[in-house]
Amino acid sequence: MDQEELGLLSRYPAVHRRLLTVDDYHRMGEAGILTEDDRVELIEGELVVMSPIGSGHVAAVNALNRLLVMAVGDRASVSPQNPVRLDRRSEPQPDFAVLRPRPDGYRTSLPNPDDVLLAVEVADSSLVYDTGAKLALYASRGICEVWVVNLIDREVQIHRKPDGDRYETSFRAGCSDILQIEALPGVIIAAGQVFG
Repeated sequence: MDQEELGLLSRYPAVHRRLLTVDDYHRMGEAGILTEDDRVELIEGELVVMSPIGSGHVAAVNALNRLLVMAVGDRASVSPQNPVRLDRRSEPQPDFAVLRPRPDGYRTSLPNPDDVLLAVEVADSSLVYDTGAKLALYASRGICEVWVVNLIDREVQIHRKPDGDRYETSFRAGCSDILQIEALPGVIIAAGQVFG
């Protein structure tokens, strides 16, 4: 179903959708219905097409990967562009999840909300989605901190303390500011290094 068809369905609230579970989603991958080339994630039971990745996004992800790995050291695991199982109907793929260390290294199961110390979304064309529906999803599942790296305005939007589908604390960091992960005191990153 393409974007035009989805737009048409959204105008008719009486149309019932069959929502997928995470298990359905994984079975689609195992059966070859979805492949690694299908850039989709499962959000609230629906397959959502992820935005194409441009060179600015790639550069920011590469910079942030190096910065996060160096900053957290052995205190946490940095998981780039990998899934986090939020519940039975949502398995987003944030650009980064900074995870609590786990003895199995997440080999036996995907991380869940309790494992996530920080979720990071790098956004340009996806900015409205990432600061709207996706941020609300993270808050409603108790992700304690989310950064949205806004490539358009060259700032990082920091959201902490989930309360329902919102965050109690939200502020912006510009290129001259320092980023700190609340759950990892002493871990700091110069925001300007993210943007190059």
